[in-house]
Amino acid sequence: MRLPRHYLLPGAVLLVVTVTVTVTGCSSSSRPAATSGESAGVVRVVASTNVWGAIAAQVGGDHVAVTSFISDPSQDPHSYEANTQNQLALKKAGLVIENGGGYDDFMDTMVKAAENANAPVLNAVAISGKTAPAGGDLNEHVWYDLPTVTKVANQIAVTLSSLDKSNANQFTANASAFAASLTPITDQIASIRQKHPDAPVVITEPVPGYLLDAAGLTNKTPKEFSKAIEEGTDMAPAVLQETLKLFSSKQVRALVYNEQTTGVATEAVKKAATNAQIPVVPVTETMPDGKTYTIWMQGQVGALAAALDTSQQ
Repeated sequence: MRLPRHYLLPGAVLLVVTVTVTVTGCSSSSRPAATSGESAGVVRVVASTNVWGAIAAQVGGDHVAVTSFISDPSQDPHSYEANTQNQLALKKAGLVIENGGGYDDFMDTMVKAAENANAPVLNAVAISGKTAPAGGDLNEHVWYDLPTVTKVANQIAVTLSSLDKSNANQFTANASAFAASLTPITDQIASIRQKHPDAPVVITEPVPGYLLDAAGLTNKTPKEFSKAIEEGTDMAPAVLQETLKLFSSKQVRALVYNEQTTGVATEAVKKAATNAQIPVVPVTETMPDGKTYTIWMQGQVGALAAALDTSQQ
């Protein structure tokens, strides 16, 4: 059973030196962590997820050493449990990047415990300026919103420039190059909007919500379904049946499926989509190894475009 996000950091992690790590493979670095013996100009960057870590690595280049806590695309990131290695990394960090919006609340707790007042903390949701809609919940998965990603990259460049003034021009140039690399994705999203206006789709979770909105697609998923999946709570049988009927009656053109959060209900809708010959588009919350943010996102947007093209035939 998935734990609520605000319970992911056991109190013992902050008080006891010996901790059992229950999730393996969830820490990664873009390069070896900086040590006290490394030359000046290398900023230790700690990110809650490898999405923000990868963007920091692209902006910082050789002048940063990045450690990302949540990085395994085969694991449900909501069940991640922080550990003492994470705490040590934060204590030594020169810059901290968190997602915010309730996605990684453990970061705030650990940052306070690290007592590293010199490290600025960038909060992606705060930078985005996004707030919860009236009567609704904030979609905290802001890395699926390209304008937000560009804002965060620019803020990373600004912050790194304040920490390492000698390389400020390089950070600014890298952020500009990163923003330019997103243009083909933006163009592809615009093409989806033009070719498939208001195309109905189902999602298992709100993870790709900003992408679907930008593409002009209509989310037909019952709110009770996606909310139950995201929060790991029980779902009324009637809600599941209502969702399955969207496929059997061919009311939707694609299923956008979060591969990192699966269960009986998600497998049921995936099977229903397959039986109805409706394309399934897999998405993830963290990046696969060996990919940049641009390549990863371009692949997902391309898969969505191909699915809609196929379902139109």
